[in-house]
Amino acid sequence: MRRTEWYASAQSLDSLDLAKNPSFQFKLKGAMSVKILFIGDIIGKPGRQALSRELDRLVDRYAVDLVIANGENAAGGFGLTLETAKELFDMGVHCITSGNHIWDKKEQVPLILADKRILRPSNYPEGAAGVGSAIFTTPGNVKVAVLNLEGRIFMKNLECPFRTADREIERLKQETPIIFVDCHAEATSEKAALGWYLDGRISVLIGTHTHVQTADERILTQGTAYMSDAGMTGSFDSVIGIGKEEAIRKFLTQLPVKFEIPKKDLRLNGVVVAIDEASGNALSIERIAIDC
Repeated sequence: MRRTEWYASAQSLDSLDLAKNPSFQFKLKGAMSVKILFIGDIIGKPGRQALSRELDRLVDRYAVDLVIANGENAAGGFGLTLETAKELFDMGVHCITSGNHIWDKKEQVPLILADKRILRPSNYPEGAAGVGSAIFTTPGNVKVAVLNLEGRIFMKNLECPFRTADREIERLKQETPIIFVDCHAEATSEKAALGWYLDGRISVLIGTHTHVQTADERILTQGTAYMSDAGMTGSFDSVIGIGKEEAIRKFLTQLPVKFEIPKKDLRLNGVVVAIDEASGNALSIERIAIDC
């Protein structure tokens, strides 16, 4: 059994006792914290390879209780398959979040989204396959809610992520004060506004989608940890994960181009957040960028 295996309320898995790392413990006397590791958008096989090399070390270093990864680009750079999802779960990922590319492997969508550990944005219209939130239970018997949202600026005209968040948070708060939000959005302004709107009502809001890690990690005034974009995990010898030559040709010609996924200069981007178990407030947030 891998060191990082445990169980989720949506689907029972093996549990294990993770060693605690005093270097990342919050120093406030009496504070009991949950550690969440979030992995920025995984791009194709190179991204999966980077994660495989580093995940166990990160879990050990930070005494991680829950691993969440955005996996909408994990299969060939676009979409997700059953095989790639299983590969991520076998590595030790507990929850896969997504965004607009979750639908790219159309024949796989119904099967993938039948697994409640895989989330699609909650603000898709009624009737869309899958679920947008789930509650997981850590080995320490602490419930953590994960909510997936998608922005609308420069993206699809979905239901309002702000009002969807209101409804979902009210429901999830009945189960746990700890709520993690992956906001998959293009515009930093939309993500920042949502972060302030939800400040004090959720534990964490981390942005995804741009594949460019931001350096604005902080804890907002009412206790919510925020970062505009976690970045990406994959090849940085690329244009946000895809081949440089193909991307340049696309911009020069404005014609359809088949994108390749480069294999060099692998890096892992992500963030670790410590959250107070009782209040659900964030205690610390640390940005991660590792050469693999």
